[in-house]
Parts: sequence; C-alpha cells; structure tokens
Amino acid sequence: MSSRILTDFELLVPASVDEALEILDRLKDKVTIVSGGTDVLVAMKFGFENQHAMSVAKLPGLDYLDFDPEKGLRVGSKATIAQLLDSPEVKKYYPAIWDAAVNFATPQIRNSATLVGNLLRASPAGDGSCAVYALGGTLVFTSKEGDREVDIDDLWVGYATTARKPNELAMELRIPVPSAGSVNAFKRLTRVNEDLAKLNVAVNLKMDGKVCQEARVAMGCVAAVPVRLKQAESLLKGVEINDESLQKVMSAVENEITPIDDQRSTAEYRKMVSGVIVKRTIQQACERA
Repeated sequence: MSSRILTDFELLVPASVDEALEILDRLKDKVTIVSGGTDVLVAMKFGFENQHAMSVAKLPGLDYLDFDPEKGLRVGSKATIAQLLDSPEVKKYYPAIWDAAVNFATPQIRNSATLVGNLLRASPAGDGSCAVYALGGTLVFTSKEGDREVDIDDLWVGYATTARKPNELAMELRIPVPSAGSVNAFKRLTRVNEDLAKLNVAVNLKMDGKVCQEARVAMGCVAAVPVRLKQAESLLKGVEINDESLQKVMSAVENEITPIDDQRSTAEYRKMVSGVIVKRTIQQACERA
C-alpha cells in the first residue's frame, strides 16, 4: 500500500539547460528527472527511491508546440497534455494524439502531465506513447556532448526503460508532417477515463481512395512495452479497407499479441477484444479521409 509519504531525496532545481546538463553529467543515474511529476511522485509514494530528483520546472523555453506545414510538429519536453488539446493543428493533422489527450486522466493531471514525459515513462499503458508510436517520429536528447535523435521505433528497450542515456535531457518530440491521404486515430478500453487503459490502439494509414498504401498500427497493454502489430500492418498494405480485409486483420491481431493478467484486465479478455478495437480504430481513421 501507499504510505503517501515520499522517500527521502535531494531536490535540485536548475535554472538553465546548461545547469541541468552539468547536474546530469555529474550524477547520471543517481538523479531522477521530474517534469509534470504525475508518475514520478506516485512512484515515490510506493517506494521508488533515488538520491536526487531534478525538477525541470524553471528551465525556460521547453513548453512549446510548433507546427510547420513543411516540417511537421515539434513538441517541447515541457508541453502539457492540456496544450495539445488546445491546439487546432494537433486536432486537425494528428487526431490520434488529440484523441489520446481527450481521454488522458483528469483535467488537473492534463494541466501537469507532458507528452514527452508519457513517452519516457515507458509504460505499456501510455496513451500518448501508443498514439505517437503509430504516427512515427523522433525524440531529441541533449547532453554536454551534443544533441542526439532517437527514432520512436527504438525508444523503448524494456518495461519502464528507454534509450535515454543517464546524462541526457529530453528536449523535444518531432513528428513528421502527415503525407497526402494519411489518416490516423486512437482508441482505448478502460473502466472510466481516469483509469489506465486495459487496452489502447492507434493507427496511421496512408490511403489512396479505399486502398491502404502504408500502415502503422500500435497497441499498448499487451507486452512489456507498446508494440507495433507488424502482421496487421502487412495485411493492410495494398488492399482495400472493407469487411473482408478487416476480418483478416482482426484474426491476425489476436495471434500477434501476448498480454498478461493484471489488476485492470485478463489476458483472455485482452486477446478476445484486441481485434475488434483495432478494426474500430481503423474504421474511425478511414472516416476522416
């Protein structure tokens, strides 16, 4: 049970990126980075310990959303879920992210939690992670050695573990501009919106009329990290989206995932409904074509 008492730690509050990088270079994995704190503080109440916590609250210039029709979307590491909801460009061009933001916890948490933080939490149930995984993109890290971009396909290396190096600070998420004919959507299953998802799905389809030319299908809560459903993607590529092709995708999904039983659901239920939610997410995306 939670004691609701935080573990002991030294709080560090750098006022500049350079100062933050000095701290990370010196302490490396002995410091935990805190942004919105909606995951880290809860973890501390349940016994997570580290010697130092570094808040990025005073770091300037990282809370931006910037959309360029030629280059795509840039999301600063301190940009909140609430900011995504307020962005007409996100709603228009990246509705999968907007759909995930709408269903993201409570208004209070949306005002604090960040999309980049959701990615770095590396939870298999992360709604933002699932949406971004389907869209593709890169996460930009910086350290005293310079900048480094990590493709979203290479970000999660294990449960609660990412490719971020201990001396690196996340700066921004970059998502490419949608190609002509592309549509995307996100759906989740849960008891109430405030809960973590039992299952979440995001799709990104490049359509030519009713024919799918390319597909990215991401699913959460069915493995240690969010996963791409490569078999489903292969079945969608080059075919018309209709009842027959969707039935094949539904059958493939159930055989492609390896969920577990946990507090929110059972492996049996997740397998049973996985194909259905993928089908509905594809249909929702196609309605936006």
